Amino acid sequence: RLSIRSVSDGGDPHTISARYTLRMLSLASFSLGLNLGATPTRAGDVRMAVDVRAPFKTTESDRLMDEAREIMPGGVSSPVRAFKSVGGDPVVFDRVKGAYAWDVDGNKYVDYVGTWGPAIVGHADDRVLDAVKATMDKGTSFGAPCALENELAKMVIDAVPSVEMVRFTNSGTEACMGVLRLMRAYTKREKVIKFDGCYHGHADSFLVAAGSGVATLGLPDSPGVTQGASASTLVATYNDIESVKALFEANKGEVAGVILEGVVGNSGFIVPDQAFLTELRQVCDDNGAVLVFDEVMTGFRISYGGAQQHWGITPDLSTFGKVIGGGLPVGAYAGKKEIMEMVAPAGPMYQAGTLSGNPLAMTAGIETMKILKQPGTYEQLDRMTDKLINGILDAGKAAGHAVCGGHISGMFGFFFTDGPVKCFADAAKSDTAKFAKWHRGMLERGVYLAPSQYEAGFMSLSHSEADIEHTIAMAKEVFAEL
Repeated sequence: RLSIRSVSDGGDPHTISARYTLRMLSLASFSLGLNLGATPTRAGDVRMAVDVRAPFKTTESDRLMDEAREIMPGGVSSPVRAFKSVGGDPVVFDRVKGAYAWDVDGNKYVDYVGTWGPAIVGHADDRVLDAVKATMDKGTSFGAPCALENELAKMVIDAVPSVEMVRFTNSGTEACMGVLRLMRAYTKREKVIKFDGCYHGHADSFLVAAGSGVATLGLPDSPGVTQGASASTLVATYNDIESVKALFEANKGEVAGVILEGVVGNSGFIVPDQAFLTELRQVCDDNGAVLVFDEVMTGFRISYGGAQQHWGITPDLSTFGKVIGGGLPVGAYAGKKEIMEMVAPAGPMYQAGTLSGNPLAMTAGIETMKILKQPGTYEQLDRMTDKLINGILDAGKAAGHAVCGGHISGMFGFFFTDGPVKCFADAAKSDTAKFAKWHRGMLERGVYLAPSQYEAGFMSLSHSEADIEHTIAMAKEVFAEL
């Protein structure tokens, strides 16, 4: 630790020298990983402490990624993690706790990815871990019914007014695969309407105009998806009810239902218009079609009852994931009893899973939801996220950049474009090259954000005011350098 003390007053040349010295030290701090704090001690007296930290380095991450690319496609287990759209190699995580992540080189980050949404109470929360450890002593998987499934299912039913029955799966993708089959089984129709830029997992029928990782990699559709699978998927424009009506008109009596994200998180962060959702519900009713809210990302994230509670819309079916697993692999599809009873073994529509409803995931979900149900939870998430996103937007605009964005509770996002962004076509106008530079600058300053312009960010209950202020300060520094 190095302390520098300078006394100066009036127009004394030492004033200029002192200010210059402090500025040079400040600049050096960002390039060398120093942390400066200035404290006035008396009139004209400046004392500056310099905390020397190791510079940002990725030697071990780079080595591990070189090895990973030889043994796994692209070196990752999920495409967006590869940093393709932001350049450079990804950092390899070693551990996480609360609002923070540490990589294998010892770099510490304020994390706004939160394992892509599940870590809403913070990483490795002691209450959740203690419960999981206690459950683990009884076994990791039963392959048989367990009481924990009942408990978590009842919590979901109590939280979400539209839900009367629940089927657990192991991921959001699996939940969306199940709900797609259920839509068709219930209506005896094949065609499904989705929206440009909405991602519902990697099932063949959904990898059409899917946003998220598909957009990040520049793949409009995925090779290997058959014409038969994609032909039954109709694509409308988000926030454009006329595009939905046109598809129903052109496919009279053939549309099983409509599926959408209640807030788009896979094209960045795009908020639906209330009138759009209200009319969409009516259009589905008028055409005998099922309305499905994909709440894998928004469920228990933007409110305890999800996007549907936030908007006051009642879908027929919903999918969940992420938060209800508390950081362990989980998914669920749920809805009206008369529809859900089509699912085997109650009905003829088959879907199964070896690890579905396993006790560890159920326990983590139960404990997480207990925390989320406590008074003030969502008010805290909203307050902290509001401060963060507005601080970032203000910093960007002050530096002369075209930026827009917003948040709902603990979910946020912004774009390098003037906006407004109402659909994926609007999001695609963003300056992704500038975002890539911004992302790298923030990473090097200890702020971990989603490595894609087309992904939302997430706040947790563990983030502090100091974390937010640090993030905004770093954002100002990076914006000034772009």
